Amino acid sequence: MKHFLESFCLLGAFLHVCTQHTVPASEFQLEGDYLIGGLFHIHDDTAFKQYFRFLCKPLTFSNYRRFQMIRFSVEQVNNSTNLLPNVSLGYDIFDHCSDTQNFPGVLKLISANGSIQPWSDKQSVLSKVIAVVGPFTSTQSLTVAPLLMVNLVPMVNYATSTSVFSNKAKYPSFLRTLPSNLNMIDVIVRILQKFNWRWVAFLNSDDDYGNDGLNLFTQRIKDTEICLPYSKGLSDSTNYTQTFKQMEAKQINVIIVFALENNVEPLIESAMLLNVTNKVWIAGDAWALNKKLPKMKGIKNIGTVLGVAEPVVTIPGFSDFLHSSKAQLHCKYAEQDTFCNQKCNCSCMNPEDIFAADPSYSFAIYSAIYAIAHALHNTLRCGADKCDSNITVYPYIVLAELRKSNFTLVNNSIQFDDNGNLKQGSYSVVFWNNSGDAQEIGFYQFNSEVHFFVDDSKIEWHTNGEVPTSLCSPECPAGYIKKRNGIYECCFDCEICANGTYVNITESPYTCLKCKDIEWSEEGSTSCNLRAVEYISATDIVATLVFVAACAFVGMTLAMSVLFSVNYNTPVVRSAGGPMCFLILGCLSLSNLSVFFHFGKPTVPLCTLRYLPFLLFYTICLACFVVRSFQIVCIFKIAAKIPKLHSWWVKYNGQWLVIVVAFVIQAIFLVIGYSCKPPSPYNETSWYPDKIILSCDISLQASTASVILLLSICTLCFIFSYMGKNLPKNYNEAKAITFCLLLLILTWIIFATECMLYRGKYIQLLSALAVLSSLYSFLFWYFLPKCFIILFQPHKNTQQYFQGLIQNYTKTISQ
Repeated sequence: MKHFLESFCLLGAFLHVCTQHTVPASEFQLEGDYLIGGLFHIHDDTAFKQYFRFLCKPLTFSNYRRFQMIRFSVEQVNNSTNLLPNVSLGYDIFDHCSDTQNFPGVLKLISANGSIQPWSDKQSVLSKVIAVVGPFTSTQSLTVAPLLMVNLVPMVNYATSTSVFSNKAKYPSFLRTLPSNLNMIDVIVRILQKFNWRWVAFLNSDDDYGNDGLNLFTQRIKDTEICLPYSKGLSDSTNYTQTFKQMEAKQINVIIVFALENNVEPLIESAMLLNVTNKVWIAGDAWALNKKLPKMKGIKNIGTVLGVAEPVVTIPGFSDFLHSSKAQLHCKYAEQDTFCNQKCNCSCMNPEDIFAADPSYSFAIYSAIYAIAHALHNTLRCGADKCDSNITVYPYIVLAELRKSNFTLVNNSIQFDDNGNLKQGSYSVVFWNNSGDAQEIGFYQFNSEVHFFVDDSKIEWHTNGEVPTSLCSPECPAGYIKKRNGIYECCFDCEICANGTYVNITESPYTCLKCKDIEWSEEGSTSCNLRAVEYISATDIVATLVFVAACAFVGMTLAMSVLFSVNYNTPVVRSAGGPMCFLILGCLSLSNLSVFFHFGKPTVPLCTLRYLPFLLFYTICLACFVVRSFQIVCIFKIAAKIPKLHSWWVKYNGQWLVIVVAFVIQAIFLVIGYSCKPPSPYNETSWYPDKIILSCDISLQASTASVILLLSICTLCFIFSYMGKNLPKNYNEAKAITFCLLLLILTWIIFATECMLYRGKYIQLLSALAVLSSLYSFLFWYFLPKCFIILFQPHKNTQQYFQGLIQNYTKTISQ
């Protein structure tokens, strides 16, 4: 609306001047049953801006080609036997060389019998034309659109791609026969992603078209790795020297130019003049098929030019029309002063030059005319040979039929969506080759899905065949994450991922992700590997050897029990503890059960029984040896000095009382500890990065009381046995117990040290060996010497021998 208000102020002056002219027949007008209005950008308005006159600069071949395309399309429809039979289309075309000059023409188009009724009912308003094609630029369309929207006059545009026109609340009667900027920006972004260009500049014409492209591009790259460190709106006052210096300072190698031809040509000429080289230029559809620039001397020095353009569609009969049209006119209107913006100044333009001009938007114009013709065909309910001439054609009815368009034109489907945009469309990706032609190297098609393809083998890169790069920071090596350096995501430092982590560049290139517990990775990894699961199975050779040793232990304890039972009344057996020997041997055998639960895949029962039998029954064994040590000291020392204590001990069977109390306390501790936090399978993952060691998690808190009780009993045993170290040499059981305890303590100190230094699968083997060592120490160094005396030194297993030892020790003490 801003454009409308600014220009409306000058409406009166122009309308007065323009209505003073008589409009003769010319290329701009054709009589017909129904008229189509045309707003075409034939001349440039620079002269008007400068001199404030109704004069325009000479027309260009490409603009004139589009002008001739609408004339050809209408003539072809009129010559058709299938479309609008016996109905002729006419046109009234105005040269939109200036926004302000355009108003008289627009008002003329929407008038009926020389009057305009903007506040009348839309369903009863007639206008001179049934639809309007054009204008060319987005700014021009924004200026004109409010006038046409008032009475829902269809505005079918062939070149305005600005996304704002998709808003049907503001522009209800606007349709277009080319894709919108949204599609074109998507093509450009896909090209950038195809060649991994992430550090780009965006130069746009400083108008509605260019600014819309910049906004869409900024939104489109938000979720990508593309950064836009530089953007600039181009106008007549642009300082190109400064622009290129700023881009060079940022080391930008890819430049997107989303601008009209009148902005692009001075930009490219300045680039050649300023010796800007080795860049990649991405052209928008407004200049991708430009015929002048690719053939300029030195154009290859600026680098490689890629472009996004409408596919060039060969329209049958257009060339013949140009030749016949120019032959008929003979330029008789070249010097005639006609309506202010219906003046050609064609200067006898060559048909070959017109046909060879930039074909951009030609098919869009062709499609627009045919879309209007099909809509009128359906509005008039045309049959095979005639139409209903009694139907009054209102613009809003034509608009409704236009929205329902569904036909094929030169193998292209023409349909509109709810926003007035094409449901299906396509772009060509072109490359300016060394011959000065725009060579098609790929395509972009959209309907329900998007299809994109670029054959980069056809591109002759300016970098000796290699794809140019445009990055703020080079890509990180595999296994490195990006640490942003500055405000742009494209600028970063690289940091290697540590052991046990990896980087997934597709999901999170800025974070080292931790591997799962069952996985591992080396430094600088892009994925995790499954850890090797290790444990000693029950069938392993070392497990078999331990089982053999455990079974041998049980066999030896059984043999010793039999030997002691046969020689139960001998002094050696009685001095070893008598009936207590069998309790010790039995508990040692039961403690031995723990060894069998050290191997195999850990489970809750296996972990529970790994140390439970040992802790419980080995406590009884140590309690027995505490009692034996105490009794030895008591017999030889305390009995003589504290007789009452000795008599109390004998009277109440103190030795059995101590053993039972120790057993009950240990049992209670184990039940409480294992109930609160029972042992469970545990995966050791912290010790080895590439392995999982299956073991058992035995809580220190749950087993602390049991271990402390065991250590306390062991300490008492050691104290009492050490006190009896000076007893008779051949009768010194205390020395044997002391030695066994020293072996026991040394064994578990070694095992504890191993646990701190090593956590591999063989730690369970070491634990089993520690248990066996604890058991074998008492078997070998306490019971085996007594078996040796019984079997091989029977003379020492007599009452007389033992009494002699005691008498000699008593004499020694008394002396």
